[in-house]
Amino acid sequence: MLFIAFLILFPFLTAAVLTATKNNTFRKVVVSVSGGMIIVAAIAFAVRYFGDEYAEGTQFLHDSLFTQMINYVMIGIEVFLMLVVVSMSIKHKKYHAAILSVIGTVAMMWLELSGRAAESGYNVYCDKLTVIMTLIIAVVGSFICIYAVGYMHDYHNHHKEYQDRRTFFFPMLFVFLGAMIGLVTSANLIWIYFYWEITSISSFLLIGYTKTEEATNNSFRALWMNLLGGLGFAGAIIYASIVLDTSNLQVLVSHDKAAVLIPVILLAFAAMTKSALLPFSKWLLGAMVAPTPTSALLHSATMVKAGVYLLIRLAPVMSETLAGNMVALVGGFTFLIASMLAITVSDGKKVLAYSTISNLGLIAACAGVGTTETVWAAVLLVMFHAVSKSMLFQTVGSIENATGSRDIEDMHGLVMSAPFFSFIMIVGIAGMFLAPFGMLISKWAALKAFIDADNIILILFIAFGSATTMLYWTKWLTKILVCKAHSHQVQHNTPVYVWVSLIAHAIMMICLCVSLPLLSIYAVEPLLLQIYNIAQVQVLAPEDLVIMVIMLIMIFIIPVMARVFTSRIKTRPNIEYMSGVNQGDDRHFEDSFGNSKNMYLSAWYLEDYFGEKKIWKPAAAVAVVLLVAFIGIAFGTVFGNIGGVL
Repeated sequence: MLFIAFLILFPFLTAAVLTATKNNTFRKVVVSVSGGMIIVAAIAFAVRYFGDEYAEGTQFLHDSLFTQMINYVMIGIEVFLMLVVVSMSIKHKKYHAAILSVIGTVAMMWLELSGRAAESGYNVYCDKLTVIMTLIIAVVGSFICIYAVGYMHDYHNHHKEYQDRRTFFFPMLFVFLGAMIGLVTSANLIWIYFYWEITSISSFLLIGYTKTEEATNNSFRALWMNLLGGLGFAGAIIYASIVLDTSNLQVLVSHDKAAVLIPVILLAFAAMTKSALLPFSKWLLGAMVAPTPTSALLHSATMVKAGVYLLIRLAPVMSETLAGNMVALVGGFTFLIASMLAITVSDGKKVLAYSTISNLGLIAACAGVGTTETVWAAVLLVMFHAVSKSMLFQTVGSIENATGSRDIEDMHGLVMSAPFFSFIMIVGIAGMFLAPFGMLISKWAALKAFIDADNIILILFIAFGSATTMLYWTKWLTKILVCKAHSHQVQHNTPVYVWVSLIAHAIMMICLCVSLPLLSIYAVEPLLLQIYNIAQVQVLAPEDLVIMVIMLIMIFIIPVMARVFTSRIKTRPNIEYMSGVNQGDDRHFEDSFGNSKNMYLSAWYLEDYFGEKKIWKPAAAVAVVLLVAFIGIAFGTVFGNIGGVL
């Protein structure tokens, strides 16, 4: 319990210290030391847990006078946050955000102060999923904070037009970490809601960092969409307290599926808004206007993972229900549409954003199906996606600071002009779609589970979504690996803090790949035994492990063999002939009229076929119809049954 308390409270303490810190040198020390302490504490917590220090599914902080005092403190903080939202909404004339904030806060205050809130029994819960999520948040999130120390220095050197608000920026990063760890370790739904709202408002403040009109509009879009999901969360808590007499998430998911349909479908709706599934994906795309550390934090380790974490918790009770079908269908649809849209853009951060939305859709679909195989895939997808996407966002941000562009077309030949950045990009991209990295293996497991379940629609979604995923990652990878003659390395002064984070992420990515079978056997499979209360589960068969080992060996042997066989081959310079005479640099050619022509290779983005202007609105409309239909049917079914009994 001491580890959990430290991991929740220490980031908030660090945020308070950073708020009072004006000196940049001292800020670097505080961020680096605090980030390191959080990483060490999270690893120690995991070691103690997996060393049988705790029983499976340990309960902490049982209801008492002390926990009641904590509840009152949370109410006070929620009121303060509501006042912040209301004041800023009035200032910027975004009244819909203020209305949503007031409704949610007042509803929760009424529930708690009226005495109608059901007891939770215990308020903190720890199992293997808790440990996995805590490691992701603490380790990946802390390295993002360390990366931000160097990045924000370069950022403000390049963007003199923006006010330097690092005194505000860094505290918000650590508030994020503390709130997310609090969220994944809480069992009390009221406590989860409290941390849920903190992440929503913190992201709103971070997205609006530059205070430009675009940043302000995008931050309020993120705010109202997440507050809308917060209303669903509040509605679920009120229903569970009054009708089911519980406010405990673990107790809720142990109920009969029919009895908890309403709170589960409302919680699932909240999770879908937080994870930016269609039709709520725009808020995550708009988050790119913020500095890169914000994008990395929102897209990888924190904000969006809160939603899929909740869906994984709900997976056993969603299986073969209206709630599960809603999540699976909308998630699979989001996976396909976002993958298609990622093909049509060349902005590196936007490709990563669509990729994030796509993978979140796949994780949600796996949780919605709710079998042991799909939940196994979902948990591994969460782990690999967190590390890989954080690394890619950081690398793209560093490339932008070094070269002045984050466009994929401008990364042509990056392997020659910026070899270290290209190495990190290759590791990150490989982690997203190549064998034997876990994203591909997890997709394979999900596809197998969908086939076993005879779910034709999800099979089509994952098959075509995976094909489009391969297209945009391959396009980007080949752009980076093009070797241009007479290329010169880009001169840049990337801070050491950036290198530390990028190298650490690359090492983590490779370690995850190598240790995937061990992660499955000792972490994910025991988790499935626990949450499904079954005696045995095996997702990776022995023959699967053999294939993975062969792929792992080949991924190292093939490049070495290519190097050995090509090391003695001498190439002649300037041999290309592009319907014109080469002028000596492989880039300019003289045509038959004596004119010089510049050779330039560009990828095809298919924007005229399924770009944002073509399919975004229809896709969002389809998602809205699906959500309204499923939620409407759920309420109609439950209250129709109640009316029939009466």
